[in-house]
Amino acid sequence: MIGKMLKKLRSDKGYNQTELAELLNIAQTTLSGYETNYSNPNFDTIESIAKLCGYEIVFRKVNTKEEFTTKTIERVDIK
Repeated sequence: MIGKMLKKLRSDKGYNQTELAELLNIAQTTLSGYETNYSNPNFDTIESIAKLCGYEIVFRKVNTKEEFTTKTIERVDIK
């Protein structure tokens, strides 16, 4: 599922896999693996792809419709 979404983001922005992979500093084959669901990117990679393609990740609470983004919530690494 995430692979289809990542491919759509990339395609909507007009990047080919090689161009986006270079911007992400990853191999084109790695990006291809994400898009075909052969491997799964971590959240930071998903967020980077979204930003480079002009999107923002929004979390919406189902019952209240409250929304937040990675910009509006303090992110703390769990050790």
